[in-house]
Amino acid sequence: MAYRVIRPDDLAWETRPHEPGEAPRHAGPLSDAAGFEHTRANLWRYEPGAKGRRHKDTLQEETFVVLAGTLSMYLGEPPERHDVGPQGVVHVEPATPLQIVNHGTEELVLYAYGAPPEYGHAEYLDSAV
Repeated sequence: MAYRVIRPDDLAWETRPHEPGEAPRHAGPLSDAAGFEHTRANLWRYEPGAKGRRHKDTLQEETFVVLAGTLSMYLGEPPERHDVGPQGVVHVEPATPLQIVNHGTEELVLYAYGAPPEYGHAEYLDSAV
């Protein structure tokens, strides 16, 4: 097929693991639905107060596009906080520590994609927050 159209309601949203009492985050996997061969991607919804795990991916570069809300991303070592609003983009090269947090009062929605489409090459680090 030469194209695919994916709507948010078409996605099988997955609530990702989080600590008891912490706000959850949800992933809408896009890679298979879109037929990606050379990249992988997800839509992410972070509820207010939600945070991802701090990590560095040893092989994959990642790009994050803010669709709604404000992304707080902690980058580097030591972690440096960067706040990015709608239509902002953050590109992270392999082996760069990162952590995503929604410090805002609205849901954070991100489009995240990476290349090459590798899984399981992340090293998890202590949280920046």
